Amino acid sequence: MLDRLVNLIPASLSGEANQDSEPNLAVDPQHPTKIVATAFTADPLHGPNAPIYVSTDGGLTWSLRTVIPGDGPFGTGDITVGFATEGGVLYAGILSANAPSGKTRLQILRTANFVSMSTMQVLVDRLDVDQPWVVAGSIRAATGQTQDRVYVGSNDFSEPNGQTASVDLSMDAATAPAPANFRTRRVERGNTAGQDGPPVRLAIHPDGTVYAVHQRWTGGHGSTVSMDVVVTRDDGGGAGNDPFSALIDGTAGSIGQRVVTGRTIVFNASMGQERLGADSAIAVDPSDSDNVWIAWGDRPHGVSSSWTIHVRGSSDRGRTWSPDLRTVPKGKNPSLAVNSDGDLGFSCQQLAGRGSSQQWVTTFEITTDGWTTPVQRTVLHQALALRPVHTFLPYLGDYARLLAVDRDFHGVFCGSNHADRGNFPGGVSYQRNVDWNAQTLLHLDGVTPVPDSIDPFYFRWTQ
Repeated sequence: MLDRLVNLIPASLSGEANQDSEPNLAVDPQHPTKIVATAFTADPLHGPNAPIYVSTDGGLTWSLRTVIPGDGPFGTGDITVGFATEGGVLYAGILSANAPSGKTRLQILRTANFVSMSTMQVLVDRLDVDQPWVVAGSIRAATGQTQDRVYVGSNDFSEPNGQTASVDLSMDAATAPAPANFRTRRVERGNTAGQDGPPVRLAIHPDGTVYAVHQRWTGGHGSTVSMDVVVTRDDGGGAGNDPFSALIDGTAGSIGQRVVTGRTIVFNASMGQERLGADSAIAVDPSDSDNVWIAWGDRPHGVSSSWTIHVRGSSDRGRTWSPDLRTVPKGKNPSLAVNSDGDLGFSCQQLAGRGSSQQWVTTFEITTDGWTTPVQRTVLHQALALRPVHTFLPYLGDYARLLAVDRDFHGVFCGSNHADRGNFPGGVSYQRNVDWNAQTLLHLDGVTPVPDSIDPFYFRWTQ
């Protein structure tokens, strides 16, 4: 059941009306009441650092910690976070706002105390990288000590041959001084039309299996791009000299299994005030690393067809893949996670309706058999797609996130904060001041109206 749905904006920020979009989430697996979330949120005090959202009570209440180095008044560019599975160390990958003109600047960060007010330590700092995606795990070394294995997928434009899909990885990142044993490895081994798509998503298993999915751009003209969806795998946690080379394409004989080929995207096309072009997700079964699922977006019948989210699965470590198990026309921001029962959770945002009445509808569903039998689709949030008017792109974000800890699912998404209880069929909790009867957000004085904007929301689903 839907256990909680919470607007993350603290009461102390009741007067804000920013576009706090593109959310991410980390849950401490040892202590699931400890949670960190992120979004395009600026420091309310206009200091030098950008904030993260933290909760110590399982997501019921949230506060800010301005610990991300960079331009606090603007906030970071892309930011994702991940806890190690033991020890409570939090890692982050960001695009710093402090970058030379026309450049992007990747930083990989670390803190041993996620509620600390101290600035997170910079471990890696380099230019020309897009959309970092953080996952982390822990292993017991032969010495008995815990080692954090951390992986940051990204689109790295420093690669001269156009094989831009990459992973920064460290086999022991918790305490070592910068760069904390991080090294950059390419997961793209094929020929591209100059680059890969922005998302490189990762899923790790306790047995050392690490999966990556990326989008190989193979051709196109202008903003219309042809791409393949490619899955790579490493069976030793990435510790070898040639990581992510374990999966061989059954047709081409090259590294990386192509799940689909020749799919069409129109990069930066618009749908419901949101830009399109790069949806992707991956998840592995924690009880069996042979079972892996992916999701992506494309235009399945060419430029004239609607943007569609697809979900497929593999039960043989990515060598062969099912046909589409689930499709969502006009979908956005698919997220996947598998709980300890082997149940697959799927969240997505879909543009529904027509004209001025169109809505962004955010849903969550669980399948125990790959949608062979019907599942319950739970609407978390629904709101007009044309209100509020966007101030920049992405509007909702280029991604959301779903995680599983034991049997429970934890997710985060962004959407309109319009104060209408009808927009939240399963209920919602706001920390910021609100008059539900008047459907109005209120300033710190509890009287002055505040315009609607985009806020991040956290939810937990308990089996």
